[in-house]
Amino acid sequence: MSHLSLKSLVAAFLMLVFFTSGIRAQDGAKLFKQNCAVCHTSHTDAHGTGPGLKGVFDRVPKPADAWIHKWILNNEKVIKSGDPYANKIYNDNAKAAMTVFEGQLDDKAVDAIIAFIKGPPPAAPILAKGPSSDVAATENVGGIDPLYLTLGILVILAILIGALRSVRTSLQNTANRSEGKEENPEIGFWNEVKGWMGTNRRLVGVFSLILVFMGMKGCWDACFDIGVYYTWETKNGYKPEQPIKFSHKIHAGDNEIACQYCHNTVEKSRHAGIPSVNVCMNCHKAITEGATTGKTEIAKIHSAAGFNPLTGKYDESKSNPLKWIKVYNLPDHVYFNHSQHVVVGKQECATCHGDLKSMTLAEQKNPLTMKWCIDCHRQTEVAMEGNPYYERLHKALKEKYKGQYDVKFTVDKIGGLECAKCHY
Repeated sequence: MSHLSLKSLVAAFLMLVFFTSGIRAQDGAKLFKQNCAVCHTSHTDAHGTGPGLKGVFDRVPKPADAWIHKWILNNEKVIKSGDPYANKIYNDNAKAAMTVFEGQLDDKAVDAIIAFIKGPPPAAPILAKGPSSDVAATENVGGIDPLYLTLGILVILAILIGALRSVRTSLQNTANRSEGKEENPEIGFWNEVKGWMGTNRRLVGVFSLILVFMGMKGCWDACFDIGVYYTWETKNGYKPEQPIKFSHKIHAGDNEIACQYCHNTVEKSRHAGIPSVNVCMNCHKAITEGATTGKTEIAKIHSAAGFNPLTGKYDESKSNPLKWIKVYNLPDHVYFNHSQHVVVGKQECATCHGDLKSMTLAEQKNPLTMKWCIDCHRQTEVAMEGNPYYERLHKALKEKYKGQYDVKFTVDKIGGLECAKCHY
C-alpha cells in the first residue's frame, strides 16, 4: 500500500472523528437537557418554571421554526421588538426572565433543540420493581451511538488495510517472479506503521495532539459528574431507604402539614434541620396506625422515643434514636443558607427539593450542580415588593429607573453570581 493510501485513510479517520464530534455537539436531546430542561418539559403541558412545550409549534406565530429560533437565542430582543405573542408569553408567566442564549448557543445547536422538541417524545423509563425500592431503567430508544459507530468503522478499516496489504504483497511478488527478481520479504504490520510514521512525522504530531486534547476534554467533562448523584436521563437522584417509611405525600400532601412544622429551623438557620422524634410524637402519641403501613412503621417511632402505647408512658432507657439518611448533600466548600432563600428570597421548598407533596419516599429531584444554581439565580427575580429586607434597595431602584422601561432585577443583578457568596 502506498504512503498516499495510508495518508488518505488517516485523513478519513480524522474526518470521522470530527464528524462524530459534531453529532455529539448537536445532539438535540442533550442540549435540551443542559439548557432548557431546568425550566421546561419538552413533550408535555406540565408547567415548571416555564410553560410546557407540547404543541408549542401550533401556538407561536408562523413560520414557527424561525420564530422559536429567534426566541431561544434572544427572547429579550423579541419582546422589545413589540411582538404581540412574545409579550403575551412574558406577561402570562409573571414577567419571569428567560435566559438569553445568544453567544452561548450557535444556530446549529438551536436547530438541534428545535428538532428534538418537534420529534416524538422520548420513551418513558421502565420501572423495575425491586424488593425494597423502585429502580428506574431507561428504555433503549434506538439509534446508533456515534462512539460505537466510530469503533465499528475502525474495525472495518483495520480489516480492509490487512486485506489490501496482502493483495499488494501478492501482486508485487507476482510481478517480481515474472521479471526474475527476488520476492519481497513479508514486512510486519507494525514495522510498516513505524516506517510510515517515520516519514510522516508532521502528520503524526498533529494527530497525536488531537488525541491528547480529545482525552483532556473527556477527562474534563467527566469531572463535572463527580459527586453528582443525579441521573440526567430519568431526572432522578439519590433515593435511600430510611429507617422509617415516612411518606411526605401523606403528611405534606394529603394532610397539608406545613414543611416548617417538622423542619422548624428552615426560617431561622442555614440548615433546614431534621425533626427530632419528639416532634413526631406530638401527633403519633395519639395516632398509632398509619394509612398505608398499619402499626408497623409508627411502632418504630414509639420504639425510638421509648414510648409504650399501652401504658402511655415514656422510658428513656428503652429509647432507640433514629438514624435518618440525608438525601441532599452539598460539597463542604459550598455555603447554602435556607433562611436566606425561604424568608428573604420567598422561595418554595419545591424549587430545590421537587414536589415532595407527591413523594412517598423522598428523593433528589434536581442536580444541585453549580450550573443549576447559577441558572436559577439568572432567572429568578428578586422578591422586593413588600419585602422589608429589600425595602431601601427597592425604593432606590424605583426612583433610579422611574419612567423607564420595565427593568427585571434577577438575583444575579444584585451579586448572586459572586464567587464569595457561596465559596469562602
